[in-house]
Order: sequence, then structure tokens, then C-alpha cells
Amino acid sequence: MSDPRLAELSRRLPELRVLTAPAELEHYGRDWTRRWTPAPLAIVLPTSAEEVQAIVRWANEQRVAIVPSGGRTGLSGGAVAANGELVLSLERMNRVLDFDAVDRTLTVQPGMILQHVHEAARERGLVYPVDFAARGSCSIGGNIATNAGGIRVIRYGNTREWIAGLKVVAGNGELLDLNRGLIKNSSGYDFRQLMIGSEGTLGIVIEATLKLTEPPPPSQVMLLALPDMDALMQVFALFRARLVLQAFEFFTDHALRHVLAHGAQRAIDGDHPYYVVTEFDAADEHQQEAALTAFEQGMTEGWISDGVIAQSEAQAAALWRLREGITESLAPRRPYKNDVSVRISAVPAFLHEMQALLAREYPQAEVVWFGHIGDGNLHINVLRPDGLAEDAFIAQCEHVTKLLAVTLQRHGGSISAEHGIGLVKRAYLESTRSAAEIALMRGVRQVFDPNGILNPGKLFADD
Repeated sequence: MSDPRLAELSRRLPELRVLTAPAELEHYGRDWTRRWTPAPLAIVLPTSAEEVQAIVRWANEQRVAIVPSGGRTGLSGGAVAANGELVLSLERMNRVLDFDAVDRTLTVQPGMILQHVHEAARERGLVYPVDFAARGSCSIGGNIATNAGGIRVIRYGNTREWIAGLKVVAGNGELLDLNRGLIKNSSGYDFRQLMIGSEGTLGIVIEATLKLTEPPPPSQVMLLALPDMDALMQVFALFRARLVLQAFEFFTDHALRHVLAHGAQRAIDGDHPYYVVTEFDAADEHQQEAALTAFEQGMTEGWISDGVIAQSEAQAAALWRLREGITESLAPRRPYKNDVSVRISAVPAFLHEMQALLAREYPQAEVVWFGHIGDGNLHINVLRPDGLAEDAFIAQCEHVTKLLAVTLQRHGGSISAEHGIGLVKRAYLESTRSAAEIALMRGVRQVFDPNGILNPGKLFADD
């Protein structure tokens, strides 16, 4: 090990796994953005809180920056190590530590894959309800770092609603035990909530106590074809008034075309500009009849052009694939992504303004968008036209993002709904946060990480 700093780290922690092979540096040094060339110093894979503390203390002494790493499924560059940082991968800290049947909590290590969390909860007759398409590869620590939302926010809320307690190694090496699973705790500042969504800039989560809940009642899944954009909110209002919604997701014909080319099966004949996948409680005949009545009213009003209701679990999964397979189907094209949100009441006006902006600014690029109408979150994917150089494409997209940020500010929205700020969106933070807020955020960072070693360059543009 030629670097004396790494030699000292190995001397202190002889059992610590340290990776320095070029292929490993590339693999662990990037996330799904693929826009930056990975260049980490090394990769470390601790297995205990004590090792994480020792690594952080070493990093402070050596002034080595640390990039915490989970499943690296992020889309904002939050897990990129491009400037000689030490990547601290938590993938070996992936166990269930405790289950409390009375409190209905599951305590896990941060490297546990979300799908494995779901399975562990089901084995105990309960569910962890936060869910999204990347469940098979994202980690619970990364979900906490970005306050991930997903497809069932309309029913269950974001990650932060389901975190009962955290153990965190702060940037100064201190081990913090936050909230300890309490339901009521009015004893001052809630640092647990401060850590959620902080993108690894304040501390490294080494243990999470998750709230679990009862499995949802039997449900049905319906795919709807809509004639225009205005129908999205009309159908949402109709279904929300008549049904208990678990999810309400939309996508465009462009998105459908890519998913079908990726292997999904068409469920509705013909071409339609907009589609909705919705899931709702259907535990009894009354709820099932309510769904059919809502569908028929939507057809009568001209808000729904066609639809199909799943008749089996397999068909429900096939309908969901049309929505959940979008990101994977677009991945080979390396799209430029925006992840934005506005209040639900502001969605109609924002959608019209956004659509006009995208059509004007991207006359040659294909724009694929989809999202969570029920919580005001939209995902915009811009595909690079053939013949346009990568750097020119990125420059064009960043110009449009500036315009989009101004539009969001006018509608009181956010440039990041659920993917964090990272490297991609740090230049636009001021469109979402006031100067006073950003100054306070910097002050908080200084307290928890006085030497600025945790994920520098993320969140703040001039970090």
C-alpha cells in the first residue's frame, strides 16, 4: 500500500477491508449519474460502528474527505468520488439487528438493501411501506440520506415518517444515538430528522430503527389511458374522493414506448398521450364497486379514454412494470434528469408552464416525463439527440434547468423532490432555499463536521 495515509489506516485497523484496484475504484466511485470520472483514493468497507468511528477520526487527522456509499443508485451525484476522496462503503453492514414486536420496530444496519428490509418485515407479519423501483439495489442508509419517497408517498409519506431512531457517526467522530425509538420526545432539537435528507454531509448512519405497520388491505391495480394533460388532475381528484388510494402514478406515451421496447407488454390498445397506474384499497365489494363507478364517471366526463383492471397478482405486476420499468429502460441512453416538486394544488399550472418550457427549449431532444401526481413530484428525463456531443448536451440541459428552477421558484416548488442535491443540483439550491436558510445550513454543517470532511462538494456549490 504505497500511500502512507492508507498504510496508517491499515495499521490502526488491520482487519479493515481496503480496496485500491482500478476497477474497484471506478465501481465504487460513481453513482447512476455517470457524468463524473471516478477518482477515489481508496474504498473501505467497515463492518462495525467502531471501525466507522476510527475511519472518521483518521480522516480528520489526515484531512482526507469521505464519501459515504450505499447502493449508489442516486441520480444527483451525491455518492460520486472524483477528487481523491475515501469512499466509505456500508455494504458489509447489512444485517437485521433487532425486532421489537411491541414497538413494531425493526433495527437494521445501513447497508441493508430495501427489498431485504421489506422481506424481513413481512417475515414478522408487518410491512415497511416505503417503496420504489430501485428496491432491489438501493440501501436503507441511502434512502435515509436523501429522504427517499417513491410510489406510495400518497398513502404512507416519505422515509422520514418511518425512522424511529438513528445511530450516526458525526463528522467529528462522535457516536450519536438519536431519539432511541421514542414516539414522544420533546426534549429539544430532533437531530434524527436533521440527519434524514442531509446527504451524508453531517454524519454517517450506522444503525436505523424503522417503524413497521400492518399490511395494507387487499388492493386492486388499474391502468388508465387519458386524452390530455388536464385530465390527470381531474381523474386524481375523482379517484381520491371515491377511493382510498395507495398509489397514483402517471407517465407519457414517450415513456410507454421505451418500456415496451424494453420487454414490457402493452395492456391497452391504441396510442394515448397520458397513462395512470393507480392502486387502491379493495377489501370488499363496496370498495370494488366504488372503483368501477369512478372509472365510469371518468369515461362519461371524457377524462378517461380507456382502462383495464388487474384480474390477478401477475397482471397487477405487469401493469406496475409499465411505470416502474421506465428508469431502467432509459438507462442505456444516459438521460439528463430533473426531479422536481410543487404543492399538489400548484400541479396543473406548473405542468402547463413546464410543458411549454420543455417544448421550446428542447426542440430536437426527446423528453420523457413521469411521476407521482399524488404528491406533486415529477421526473423529467432528457435524451441526448444523435450527433450532439455530450458536453454540448449537458450545457444545454443546465441552461434549461436554470429556467426550470426559476419556474419552480415562482410556483413555490423544489428543484429536488426525492433524489437530493448532490453535485447535479447544487447550483440551483438558491431557487428552493433562501439565503438565510442556506447560511443556517452551513452553520449546522460546521457544528457536526468542523473540518468539512464528509461528502464535500455536495449540496453547496462553493463547498
